[in-house]
Amino acid sequence: MPIRTLVADDHQLMRAGLRKLLENLPDIEVMGEADNGLQLLEMAQSLSPDLVLMDISMPTLNGLDATAQLTKVLPTVRILILSMHMNEEYVRQALVNGAAGYILKDAAPRDFDRAIRTVMQGETYLSPEVSKGVMNDYVQRLRSESTETEVLTPRQREVLKLIAEGSSTKDIARRLDLSVKTADTHRTQLMRVLDIHDVAGLVRYAIRTGIISAES
Repeated sequence: MPIRTLVADDHQLMRAGLRKLLENLPDIEVMGEADNGLQLLEMAQSLSPDLVLMDISMPTLNGLDATAQLTKVLPTVRILILSMHMNEEYVRQALVNGAAGYILKDAAPRDFDRAIRTVMQGETYLSPEVSKGVMNDYVQRLRSESTETEVLTPRQREVLKLIAEGSSTKDIARRLDLSVKTADTHRTQLMRVLDIHDVAGLVRYAIRTGIISAES
């Protein structure tokens, strides 16, 4: 069975080029073209494609928002974002919204073919340049979170963990073999160091930095 495909891009020449490229690939059937996200949604709900090639910058409804809406009404459709932007935030948002892949418009035809085959096999495809940027961004986030936790002493980390798990000051004192006054002092210092002054904020911080899991 051919891969039934829709193309969404607001530039006519780009759509024509994509159609020509797709027609030269085996097992691809181009069902139609859209020049904005809203038109794409209407066509997709009518034609139920297997694959959508989606630009980000489109009028009426951009590609990121169209991706989020389309995956809700057609959860089995595979969406491959085509973009000139290497911005990691665009990539992150595309994947969060349900896109199966993200490829740059200046990619070689063989990479374009590989991207289609990859996403149609149920996997995620990112252009090598995009993948490198996303990985670098992820590493920087991990390092930032690690640095944040290093501002706490081992004892403060213990106190934070117990607070985040729901322990009262008396419980913390008993668990750590401290006086209630000392436990309360640690709690006060912890809040001052992190500049977080409510338990809910401490819980969110503990989850974000891996001190406790979200299921705790």
